[in-house]
Amino acid sequence: MTEKSLFAGFGGQGIISLGQIWVYCAMKEGKNVTFFPFYGAEKRGGIARAGVIVSDEEIASPLVTTPDSALVMNGESLSLCEEILKPGGLLVINSSMVKDAPKRSGLKVVTVEASGIAEKIGNGRIANMVALGAMAKLTGALSLWEIESILKNFFGEDKHKFVPMNVEAIRAGFEAVS
Repeated sequence: MTEKSLFAGFGGQGIISLGQIWVYCAMKEGKNVTFFPFYGAEKRGGIARAGVIVSDEEIASPLVTTPDSALVMNGESLSLCEEILKPGGLLVINSSMVKDAPKRSGLKVVTVEASGIAEKIGNGRIANMVALGAMAKLTGALSLWEIESILKNFFGEDKHKFVPMNVEAIRAGFEAVS
């Protein structure tokens, strides 16, 4: 199994953190990973992307030029993601923030109200974790079988108080898609 994914949004949505947590989970599950972040110079509001590869095999190149799956967290990222996605690829759209439909046909499109679900849980800033759960279920790249302990290892002890909310968000994203 090899899954090449692109996560795209704007600075402040936790795209880079999502990519880091994605590959950290995969490493803890014994898989090979690459992580290639890209972001604009702005602190918030600029472009943010993360290309990640999760594989049972060795990975020859860290670049994700034709992803199997793409997560679109904001409207400005839709055109790029649908353009470079492989034919028949999975396009997951945060329908809370992206109102346009993709123009390209031949893709598997799934919408999830990541930002809306995060708000209902209690913090809109965890929309990236909702998206992580949805992407994990739809791609099958991560099992998330020990997500709480993985997050406790990923985050410093001073952030452990946020782990339960993040776990809830990941599970909500997992349950939000079929």
